[in-house]
Amino acid sequence: MGQRTHRPTSDPIAEFFAELGRRGHEPLLEKAKGSARFEVTDGRRTERWRVTIDKGNLGVSRRNAAADCILRLDRSSFERAVAGKLNLMAAVLRGEVGIGGDVRLLVLLRRLFLKPPRRRSPTARKKP
Repeated sequence: MGQRTHRPTSDPIAEFFAELGRRGHEPLLEKAKGSARFEVTDGRRTERWRVTIDKGNLGVSRRNAAADCILRLDRSSFERAVAGKLNLMAAVLRGEVGIGGDVRLLVLLRRLFLKPPRRRSPTARKKP
């Protein structure tokens, strides 16, 4: 008998990009225009998604085409970003995410991701 491996029933990265494509228009990006290519690595394999923004109108494809901003990160980091557990800008500063091209576009792209949960200060007092 062959050994079975457990595969997740859904891919959070593919779902994230599918949702962006369905969204069509993002009001938070109405003043933005540009494109970004996300290169997600998993071992030797690299998956690419290209997101275009034209005054809030979003387009998503799997084309490996030129882009204004290119982000390169491993699959687990991108899954954390999609889940709101990784701030992409902070990850760039730590060297966890590689970036090329127009870095300013990343500031706008962050609006497409969930915000990381706020951490409570250990000295914060509970309200009665």
